[in-house]
Amino acid sequence: MSTDPKSPNPRQQKPDNHGFSYFASRSSSAMGSSPAFLAAIVLIVLWGVTGPHFHFSDTWQMIINTATTVITFLMVFLIQNTQNRDARALHLKLDEIIRALRSAHNEMIDVERLSDVELERLAKSYERLRQAAASRRSLRRSEEAPGRPEDGSQELRGRLEGGEETQGRLEEGGEELRGTEEQVHGKKAS
Repeated sequence: MSTDPKSPNPRQQKPDNHGFSYFASRSSSAMGSSPAFLAAIVLIVLWGVTGPHFHFSDTWQMIINTATTVITFLMVFLIQNTQNRDARALHLKLDEIIRALRSAHNEMIDVERLSDVELERLAKSYERLRQAAASRRSLRRSEEAPGRPEDGSQELRGRLEGGEETQGRLEEGGEELRGTEEQVHGKKAS
């Protein structure tokens, strides 16, 4: 639990026991339970058993088609609401972890709100970091290996130096990302 007095504690706040969120949460929990699944199976079996009594008529078939279509249509909204809340909660938890770790980049907080272009630029930056780390690992392995060829180490050493340049570019990109984050949050504030 955070000791930061500015950090909101959702457990101290009164839960929202009304509205669509409450209904969606309760309905999703109920409909996702094993008793609901068993009830659906029982209804389908009962419907199937009544087929000979109704001579498998069009009306008999329309009952199951209509019922399943309406239920599926409504469940889409309930499931989407639940997924949205779960994703938001997960992002907030990750944001708190990023905020709490000194070595983490605070620019990553609310990164899901960046544009696709900004996310692609960020992904490329992290790919360059990964490649630089792979080059450093390869260099270390080649230096530790007995009977290593000297010319291969020089090539890897050159790639490592390129990785250090990449790290410098990434740090510059971090400054650019901070500016982008300020623009994103500034636009929301206005």
